[in-house]
Amino acid sequence: MLSMLVSGYGTSIVIFALTLLGAVPLGILVALGRLSRFRPLAILMGLYISVMRGTPLMLQMFAVFFLPYYGFGLQTGPDFMFTACIVAFVVNYAAYFAEIYRSGIQSIPRGQYEAAEVLGYSRGQTFVRIVLPQMVKRILPAMGNEVVTLVKDTSLAFSIGVSEMFTVGRALVASQRSMLPFAIAAGIYWLTCLAIEFMLRRAEKRLDYYHD
Repeated sequence: MLSMLVSGYGTSIVIFALTLLGAVPLGILVALGRLSRFRPLAILMGLYISVMRGTPLMLQMFAVFFLPYYGFGLQTGPDFMFTACIVAFVVNYAAYFAEIYRSGIQSIPRGQYEAAEVLGYSRGQTFVRIVLPQMVKRILPAMGNEVVTLVKDTSLAFSIGVSEMFTVGRALVASQRSMLPFAIAAGIYWLTCLAIEFMLRRAEKRLDYYHD
């Protein structure tokens, strides 16, 4: 039982890691687009964020999974289930991360931008050297909440047939007629969230030299 759950947990961690790998940088691009002075781009990014945040992640997974066939008549193999899962998770979480980034960027006092301009920094240099470090410190608690939520949301992958830990646990409960697999899975999710929270607290302490 434990070995089967651990195998499913490995899939859950891969979903978690690939989602962060894709959503964290994509969220930055979406946030910058949302703050762009080019109005059509800002409106488009705002619409994207609204749709992603306003519809269920499970529905988005179904949409990505069935789109190739119903939208373009393309046949997909069993491996596409995992690909569709990752794509849906990335585009969903990028929208949430983008709003967190946007609030962090807008929380930086305007005077710091003006001071950087006086010192001869370009807009890119200002963002990377001045805005970004302060933004990271300010958004870390909110980002931490989303990352912890992501750990638990990996269980939604079962809806399109991805065999992660919750799927394995559910199958074990049905076959063994025992709630023990669910209890073990819950403990693993909880310990994972505790580990992430510990790492985030360490990161917050290391960023204490940035004072508001």
